[in-house]
Amino acid sequence: MSRIGLQPVVVPKGVTVTVKDNLLQVKGSKGELTQTFNPAISFTVGDEEVQVNRGNNSKNARSMHGLYRSLLSNMVYGVSQGYTKTLVINGVGYRAELNGKVLMLNLGFSNQVEYVTPEGVALSVEGNNKVSVSGIDKAIVGQVAAEIRKLRPPEPYKGKGIRYDNENVRRKVGKSGVK
Repeated sequence: MSRIGLQPVVVPKGVTVTVKDNLLQVKGSKGELTQTFNPAISFTVGDEEVQVNRGNNSKNARSMHGLYRSLLSNMVYGVSQGYTKTLVINGVGYRAELNGKVLMLNLGFSNQVEYVTPEGVALSVEGNNKVSVSGIDKAIVGQVAAEIRKLRPPEPYKGKGIRYDNENVRRKVGKSGVK
């Protein structure tokens, strides 16, 4: 039995949740998100909370119960407060610059790397070495941050590369000279 699915999703003031056919729609001060859902799952919308229910006890319905409760919770949080991931760039000469919707990265390659910002995500650069990815959809924010990090992942010897702000890079000792 899903313990997460049984918990109601608290809806803050200024956020509205509507369910029509197989479409879940959440509107808030930051924007609007929609999600289709499996017909085995139903939603009971109250004044200040939404309860996720399943129609039967099949394996498929049980597996979707907690999933859709988490998706709804992420949507409510996203349209009310939003998500942010911060990336830190380490390395001599490594830097980031924002030109409109294009993130220009100097990462030690012979050419600059250009990353075009997708819709629904806002990038900001603090100083030369901090990039903040923010938006209302948790999945898209995480995907964009992962794609930027993938351009030059942190290496274990000097720690050069792009890492998350809260990521701990395990450092290795370099080889020592033979005596």
